[in-house]
Amino acid sequence: MSRSTSTTEKIGNIKQLFCKFNFQVKNLNTLRPADVLQISAHSIQYHDSCAEEELIQSFLQKLMMMDYRARHIKIKETNEEHKQQQNDNSFNQESNSDFFFFDSTNLSKREISHSERIHPMDVQMAAFHCADVFLKQLMVTKLSQCQYALPLLVPDPFTQQIEFPLWTFRQIKKSWKMRNTKNEIISQTQLIYKTKTPMVFFFRFDSVSSSKSQLMNNLINEKHNTFFHRNCPGSSRTRVLMDGVVEIAWFCPSGSMDDKFTDCVAFCNLHGDAGDHEKQLQILMKMSSVNVVVLPQLKRNDKSMIKLEQLYKDSKPLICLFTQDECTVFETQKGKYKIGLKDRNQADVCDELRKAIRDCLSDSSFTFRLEDVSTHSDIKLDEKDNINCMTNRKEAQNIIKLLKKHETKKIKESFLPHQGKLWHHWCQMNKELHRPCGETIESNISRTQNEMKKTRQYQHKSKISDFISEIIHKITLNTDSEMMFFLKWLGILLDEYISADLFKLHDEYDKKWSTVVKLKDNQDKPEFKEFRAEQTELERISEDLQATTFGLEHIIREIGQIYESCSSVKKKNKKNLQIDLFYLPSLAAEMMISGFPLELMDGDAAHVPVIWISAVLDQLIQKLGDQRVFVLSVLGIQSSGKSTMLNAMFGLQFAVSAGRCTRGAFMQLVKVSEEMKTQMNFDYILVVDTEGLHALELAGRSTRDHDNELATFVVGLANLTLINIFGENPSDIQDILQIVVQAFMRMKKVRLNPSCVFVHQNISDVTAGEKIMEGRRRLQEKLDEMTKVAAKDEVHDAGSFSDVIKFDVQKDVKYIAQLWEGSPPMAPPNPNYCENIQELKRTIMSHALKSHAMTLGDLKARIADLWDALLNEQFVFSFQNSLEIVAYRRLETEYSKWSWILRSAMLKTENKLHNKIENEVIHEVVEIDLQRELKRTNAEVKKIMAEFFEKDKEKDMLIQWKTSFEIKIQELQKNIAGETKRKLNEILQQRDLKKKIDAQRMQLENILFKISKDHALNLKDKVNDEETLKKEFDLFWEHRMKKIIRDIPAVRDIDILRDVKKILCDIDLECFEVDHWKEDSEFTPIFKVPNYFDYVILKRSTKSRRAIKSAGKNKERPQWVKHTQTLSPEDEAQIRSLVNDVAQHTDRLIQSFNILKLGYNISYIQQLIDYIMKRVTEHEEGSVKYVFKTEFLMDLVYSIYRRSNNMITDQHRMFKEVNDPFLYLENKREEYYSIFQKYCHGATSATIFGEKICQKLKQSIEQSVYKKTARDLTDEMRSNCPSLNGNRSNLEKHILKTLAKEEDFDKYMNYIHNPRDHFKSFIRDEVSRYITDNFKVSVLPKLKENIKLLQQKIMRAAHQSTEHVQVNRGDVGLWLKSFTQQLSDELIFSETDLNGVQHDDVDDFNHLEDVITVEVPAIMSEISSRFNIGTFPVNLDYKFRPDELLIGHFCQCCWVQCPFCKAICTNTVENHGGDHSVSFHRIAGLNGWFYKRTTNLAVNICTSSVASDGSFHHNASDQTILWREYRRAGGVYANWSITPDLSELPYWKWFVCRFQKGLETYYKKTFERKGDERIPDEWRTYKKQDAIQSLDQYF
Repeated sequence: MSRSTSTTEKIGNIKQLFCKFNFQVKNLNTLRPADVLQISAHSIQYHDSCAEEELIQSFLQKLMMMDYRARHIKIKETNEEHKQQQNDNSFNQESNSDFFFFDSTNLSKREISHSERIHPMDVQMAAFHCADVFLKQLMVTKLSQCQYALPLLVPDPFTQQIEFPLWTFRQIKKSWKMRNTKNEIISQTQLIYKTKTPMVFFFRFDSVSSSKSQLMNNLINEKHNTFFHRNCPGSSRTRVLMDGVVEIAWFCPSGSMDDKFTDCVAFCNLHGDAGDHEKQLQILMKMSSVNVVVLPQLKRNDKSMIKLEQLYKDSKPLICLFTQDECTVFETQKGKYKIGLKDRNQADVCDELRKAIRDCLSDSSFTFRLEDVSTHSDIKLDEKDNINCMTNRKEAQNIIKLLKKHETKKIKESFLPHQGKLWHHWCQMNKELHRPCGETIESNISRTQNEMKKTRQYQHKSKISDFISEIIHKITLNTDSEMMFFLKWLGILLDEYISADLFKLHDEYDKKWSTVVKLKDNQDKPEFKEFRAEQTELERISEDLQATTFGLEHIIREIGQIYESCSSVKKKNKKNLQIDLFYLPSLAAEMMISGFPLELMDGDAAHVPVIWISAVLDQLIQKLGDQRVFVLSVLGIQSSGKSTMLNAMFGLQFAVSAGRCTRGAFMQLVKVSEEMKTQMNFDYILVVDTEGLHALELAGRSTRDHDNELATFVVGLANLTLINIFGENPSDIQDILQIVVQAFMRMKKVRLNPSCVFVHQNISDVTAGEKIMEGRRRLQEKLDEMTKVAAKDEVHDAGSFSDVIKFDVQKDVKYIAQLWEGSPPMAPPNPNYCENIQELKRTIMSHALKSHAMTLGDLKARIADLWDALLNEQFVFSFQNSLEIVAYRRLETEYSKWSWILRSAMLKTENKLHNKIENEVIHEVVEIDLQRELKRTNAEVKKIMAEFFEKDKEKDMLIQWKTSFEIKIQELQKNIAGETKRKLNEILQQRDLKKKIDAQRMQLENILFKISKDHALNLKDKVNDEETLKKEFDLFWEHRMKKIIRDIPAVRDIDILRDVKKILCDIDLECFEVDHWKEDSEFTPIFKVPNYFDYVILKRSTKSRRAIKSAGKNKERPQWVKHTQTLSPEDEAQIRSLVNDVAQHTDRLIQSFNILKLGYNISYIQQLIDYIMKRVTEHEEGSVKYVFKTEFLMDLVYSIYRRSNNMITDQHRMFKEVNDPFLYLENKREEYYSIFQKYCHGATSATIFGEKICQKLKQSIEQSVYKKTARDLTDEMRSNCPSLNGNRSNLEKHILKTLAKEEDFDKYMNYIHNPRDHFKSFIRDEVSRYITDNFKVSVLPKLKENIKLLQQKIMRAAHQSTEHVQVNRGDVGLWLKSFTQQLSDELIFSETDLNGVQHDDVDDFNHLEDVITVEVPAIMSEISSRFNIGTFPVNLDYKFRPDELLIGHFCQCCWVQCPFCKAICTNTVENHGGDHSVSFHRIAGLNGWFYKRTTNLAVNICTSSVASDGSFHHNASDQTILWREYRRAGGVYANWSITPDLSELPYWKWFVCRFQKGLETYYKKTFERKGDERIPDEWRTYKKQDAIQSLDQYF
């Protein structure tokens, strides 16, 4: 067969091989790391065997997990193969013994079948050829970790061009130990491509019977197949891709006396016949230190003899191994050895060979450096072949040159100024800011904030080094692939640059640490001084180590701090920054997407750069969408294998070497495959690796505090935390367990529900069932014990770990075998370790299936919330879940809409039933009927609610409130129905009360109608002209009016103040003085007084209230009454609450009197005063420390009188207009003249009756139109008016904006002390303004539309009534009954309204309908003509005004105010359960709080105070209570939830500065003094616009 035929056949075999792998040849070099590392259904299963097409995938999966059994994967048998095997077995069973012993046909067939199997190294090399450059590098790195030989020279499978893949070696380091001439152990860690070592080159000529690779394995590590050989599992005779491949491996000594070699030695292995691979042979023979050739029995004319003779003559050592020779080792001449292999013991051969190599190496001066292979011109260098790789290498090298003139330990200080002392100082200031101390809290906070701003300004002014500037510039200009090369090169070259110094420092550190440990136990002996000196030196080395450590993470940290400093000082760019500032987070986001980890917590500063992290996550969202992530974190002590475990599990590359322990926390994205997304609830796993707890480097810091901080942060951040334990004994990690338990306890308290899995690493026997069960039992006991300990610190009642977190000790505790199979540095990873890791991965995925994933947006908020809470010393007390807060606010906004739907529906029902009551259609209102009326609307609201909770993007978070809001809606429905029933029943009662008034009015109308009709009929045909007719009517009217007025008394005007004084004088109040009340201009309503001290007398004994009152009257204080200048804030709050509550209740009482319909009666005043006195007495008899002077009752009554006077007077005036005989009849004059006139002209009864009906309808029509328009307008304002279209918090935001714009101090104080009144006033103003601004475009069209609809209904009712009478042959009574019934829902109009109108003779119903058809439009036109901006508010029914409807909607909620600052609880339910809370608090001085033993108003803000170590005086006593323990004060304090918050709150700071004088005058105290309690200067920098804009952030 010719050579070309052989080559063609070989290429065909290679193509066929790739075909079996389901990989097209054209797609070689395209498989990316992301394709391999993504989470897929295949990747979470453990595969001992697989189909041919899955071999590459399975191999890479195992390799990424460092499982050296990646080469041992079997191919699953197909069904046909299985059947054939069964047939063969069947045939064998029928065969005789002759077949068994002598027939080899079947065996040869099986041998052929065996030889056709895919060779494991073909799988490896196929994967190598399929991979892109980055996956190749990752593959080779993992092969090195598996202690496998690495491809050094690789022929192209199709062109046979030899490639040296230097790029793939760039990240590999090797560590070893050796002994010097003093027998001291010296450690070495070097980048393997730079390392100079001896190199032993193995090759063979022709086919040989002994395995060269197996021999090499026995030489290096007899327990591990570093080189694959013919006797390895899965091997076959046919291999397609390995011929000509040169592999390299290194022997690394451990420093022990029995090391096989005393120094690091490289071993190269040329696969195949060396005679067929001339290039490889020449290169390696030239570069080797020793050549070892395996030979068969050669003949003198053999073609390989020429090459062997050259080797023999060469000065380089040569060892020949003869497969057909039985001789032992002998040296033919210096450096030339011969060893026979035939029939010899392999161990003896290896010993001889090893000794020969050692002898050769001791005499040889040849060294090998991997990088030097690239100097050979006749091979292809992978790096040179890739333009991007070479270009970016040069660029990275140019940047590294900038560092060359500086000491490595000073590089960061010189080139990374933004993350140095200024950043660390800012971090320290930030912690101090969140943990304020001392009495002058706000001044300290302002001072700290100011210092932090200055630090940021200095940081911003720091010049960006050329080093960083060039890096940013290069990354910005590069494509994704170019960026990857650039960053990889940068990391490689940085590592190369610092590795020598870093290694040296680590060596120093190890030695010094050993010295310190020896001296530590001798602290009481004379060596103590020496110990301290050595310890100081150890700390210096540690600092140098920290300064010298320099990697990509520090560069990205610097970029992050450049961004943070610019953002903090609100600058969009920076000098010598050549790109837009906001492109920096985009770079980091691209890096994360490309597979680089991002530093989450700065390990040097122990701080989370929240601004930077948030910006990067924002960019991730922009690039990927708001993807769902499952967050997996890990916790454990230092060097316990956390990073190694994550790397093995997900194929990541977190730093794991002893010199590069993780500092802080890093996060890395792992993609989930499209197929898995359908099964999982997430798109990515976010893996968070953390520094070890009890880190040695933290010796100078508060280790336990830092550990607690770190544990709480990563536990709170993660959906699942792996608790990594090194070893089996839980008692060895007692401190760690307590930290972990405490972290989970904190999460439970703040309603975060992460889960955990405990991972015991380095377990000697993970299969020992009883031992494992015992280990689990001990862990459970230790966890329960630690739970009880932690519960004391966290004030928690948990008795066991399962009380804290859902935890199954059987399922959530995993045991991992020890990492190494043997002793490093030559030991490979333990395959049981990898198998255990795979099982752990499946456990994680099962947790993930049940978990609620976060979006990237949620993650951003969670990071900020957790870190903000951790900055405060009390995490649980401080934690605020901003996502929950935002979601809850949105839920409350929706609730406001749902509740309005119910209220609006009930308003319509109420109006309808009100009309029916007035029309005497119904005589009882039952709540169940009202519930029935709301049934349909309630179903609609339930549907809307269900859709909201099911479809909202935050549904997983909102679900926790679903039940409570369903209950709230049910209670609201019940309350609305109950309130409506109460109001309607009041109308029912008042209907009976006003029957007398109505009967009197009806009697008057009947008399007037009858005599008008009679007089008109007498004058019929006698008077023809209108003037005479008018005179006759006027004379008649005047005569009759005098008689009526004489017989029926008029409605008198009222004087409420007179009645109030009269009733108070009748009460036994010894000290009451009628002239006590001043003129209105001088009187300050009790609602607005700054304090109530002048109204009270403090108790000191159990003496009678009368004695105390008497003491007040005589202006003398008895000795047992303690004199003080002020009431405590609690007492002030109690009294103000009483005053406001009494005022609200009296408002409701006055409304219930229905003066508009029943008129005024002095008994109403009596009822009000009785109620006020009762409330005051009840208050005094409660647990208060004072009694009221009589002046309090008097001023309270008078203030309420002034507050209600206009309303009562106006209603009585309207009542008088309707019910005073003279006024009422005078208003009816024109109506009766019309009747008189028509009768005179001979009008029929039907005409008069029709007109009378229309006249009766006029008032009711007007009322109905206004009511309907008021409801429609209210609905519109709920949609269109910005201040009224949300919930109460939105309304309060607009109130505060309006107050700031108006700058009216009195209005501010009314808002602070009487918020409900101010809200009502604001709503009325908003409604009035809306009506005024929109009258023509909105109000008037509604009025016209509603009157039009009502006209149509009246016309329809008249027509249908006529038809009804005609069909049923009824009379006018039937017509009227039908007519009124049809309108009873819409109008207050009944048959009784026409009782006084004679209509028995009406029988022309068509004519009656015609009259109504003509008259109603005329009435409508008359009513419409009066529609204008002036009359609209006046004509609205008080109870159905838009402002009153909106007040009912917004103000039926909680009005409890913070006892410190008067902020209003934001809960939308009155008398709600649970704590009161508010979005943001105010300055305590606004409520009159002042510093004890001074006259200085307080400038602290509640949320700052509770973060501090300060205290306050409770109840004006000397008792002090820590702010953070404010609930201990009891009473109103215990019912408030106030969490630390150091937000700037510009609004109230601006207010205090703007109205400082007003507040000082109001409270008769001052803010200014010599000292630090004055208003901080920083507050005065806020402008009104800052204050207004800040409201959008906090509401």
